[in-house]
Amino acid sequence: MASLLRTGIARNVRVVAKRNIVPGAVTRPALTSLVRFNSSEAPSSAKPAPTAEQLKRKEWLERQDDLRRDWDAKILTYEELLPITQSPTPDTYLIDVREPNEVMQGMIPSAVNIPLTVLADSLHMSPESFFTKHGFNKPKTHQRVIFYCRSGMRSTSASDVAKRNGYKDILNYKGSWLEWTEKQNAQKPSA
Repeated sequence: MASLLRTGIARNVRVVAKRNIVPGAVTRPALTSLVRFNSSEAPSSAKPAPTAEQLKRKEWLERQDDLRRDWDAKILTYEELLPITQSPTPDTYLIDVREPNEVMQGMIPSAVNIPLTVLADSLHMSPESFFTKHGFNKPKTHQRVIFYCRSGMRSTSASDVAKRNGYKDILNYKGSWLEWTEKQNAQKPSA
């Protein structure tokens, strides 16, 4: 049985080897005529300029690619956030994305509340509707927005929502409410 197998393999190898050994004269004319055919064609003109619709679609696709790329909002530490809360500026929004019943426990000073569950819809609102609903001005896409929640998960999602809505200066205080209260309580003198 083994000798039959060896004989069959040897025979197949010889046949394949004979097929691959082809005199160079046979292949050259075909290749030469192919080259001659291509070189005798008139050079084609450049592609026509893209239409406005094609340019708009290309720009839209590039923006979608930017959104799909892995990205992370810059993570802010407690030490970096503390001075921002002590001296707030109109160009920075500290946004608590916890639900209203969680906010009753307290908020970081200078923060405003927009629950994650309504954030996307709120960022689509007109500035007037936003102000009516939330009681403060809607952040502009060029302003700095800092998100926090209870433990850092929802603030990461909020950062993604903001990016998809055109915000560029996005920060995430990932330590969030739990770290804030822990560090604030550690600073208080014990009685």
